[in-house]
Amino acid sequence: MKLLGLIGYPLGHSFSQDYFRTKFRNEQITGIDYLTFPLENIAELPELIQKHPQLYGLNVTIPYKEKVIPFLDECDDIVRATGAANTLYIERTPAGIKIRGYNTDVKGFETMAEKWQKTPVKRAMVLGTGGASGAVRYVLKKRNTEVLLVSREKRGANIIGYKDLNREIVSSCQLVINTTPLGMFPETDLYPDIPYSRISSAHIVADLIYNPSETLFLKKCRQQGAVIFNGLEMLQAQAEASWRIWEQQQKSLLNG
Repeated sequence: MKLLGLIGYPLGHSFSQDYFRTKFRNEQITGIDYLTFPLENIAELPELIQKHPQLYGLNVTIPYKEKVIPFLDECDDIVRATGAANTLYIERTPAGIKIRGYNTDVKGFETMAEKWQKTPVKRAMVLGTGGASGAVRYVLKKRNTEVLLVSREKRGANIIGYKDLNREIVSSCQLVINTTPLGMFPETDLYPDIPYSRISSAHIVADLIYNPSETLFLKKCRQQGAVIFNGLEMLQAQAEASWRIWEQQQKSLLNG
């Protein structure tokens, strides 16, 4: 049986296995399964691939979207631009194993962003600077949206610390996006430390987290009147984009 799967650590929050198994069942796709592989260290990836000879595709989640890059033999232009990969294709040939990296988070966030495409967004505040943040920034740049990055510590002119946020900064950003894991199951009592009293009905707020469906971050923003979106649609769109890559690569291999 062919295998696909998900690597990251921990993986208790993930819906990916349920999503793909439901897809396979509903679309009557047989001879394939989707497993989760919680790796405590990304250095375990080569051993995992060797251990499962039927494994030909992987999704990558927190905290390895950036750390997986050195293990890639090839990657697409979006991976180079974002510095992160969330989809791997594993090609096995007599000459050895080749790993190709792709970033389908970009497609996922593009789909998510369609929800507010009719609303003018000149400036966005992006919370977090990790792998998912790179995909968000890539899409916003394509849309000519100015991006203000917020991290734990101030780093230069375009990355400020949470403690530096004030009324003027928050008011100047029509869109606020959480790309951090704060609030993700099971640590649902956590949330980014922003001045929520400055959020208003003039804001669109998105959280890439989908479990729970409404994080404390989203709840606090909704209570201030903001329009909110969770990350479930992004998950689904990036998963389908990953599936298309795996299928296309498999067909190319057979036709080659």
